This record gives sequence, C-alpha cells and structure tokens, in this order.
Amino acid sequence: MRAQIERRWREEKYAVLFYSQRHYNDIRTYLKNPQATMTTLNEKINEAKQQTVTIGGIQNACSHMWGYFKKYATTQEKQTYQQLLTTLTLDGYEMRVFLRALANKYDVRYLQQSTILQLN
Repeated sequence: MRAQIERRWREEKYAVLFYSQRHYNDIRTYLKNPQATMTTLNEKINEAKQQTVTIGGIQNACSHMWGYFKKYATTQEKQTYQQLLTTLTLDGYEMRVFLRALANKYDVRYLQQSTILQLN
C-alpha cells in the first residue's frame, strides 16, 4: 500500500504545487507519517486542486519542473522557457505543453508521469 501512496504522490506532486505551496508542504509532512492512507492523500490532493491558482504558484511549480532540464536545455529552449514565464496564463497551458515536450525529448519519466503535464 505504501508503494501505491508514493506512486500517487509522485504523479500528483507538481499538480498540487501548481495550485498551492501550502497544500504541497502539508502533504509532504503528512506522508512522513507511516500511518498515511491513500484515502486521506486523495482528499488532500483534491482539496489542493480546489484552490485558486496564482501566477506565482504556477511559476513555482514550473521552475521545479524546469530544474530537470536547465543543465541540458539548448539556448533556444532556455529562451523559450524565460519567454513563457513572462506570458503565463492562469492555466499555464503553453508552459505545460513546452515542459511536456522537454520531458519527452529528454526522456524524464518522472515528469512524463506527472498529471500536471497530461493535457487531454
């Protein structure tokens, strides 16, 4: 069961961060408890996703994801990232498309599995 909880958090952590740094921190603390349950984790994730998104929150989540690429990114990719940061919208769609493309290009499975980059 613990492996399922950890997998769920791995898939959702950037989505939670996208919506709320406070909820992200709360969940990280909660998961240190060996008695953590999937039910409570899902409740906390759902509560986080009900928060009002802010540009600062989106920038924070995106900068965490960008950290996977910044050493490998081309000059053009770095410029695109910086440009997208300055034109973020409250859904962060263009940035998420860009980060998903980089996750695929650089084969970063951790991000490929992140729900925030699933743009269906």
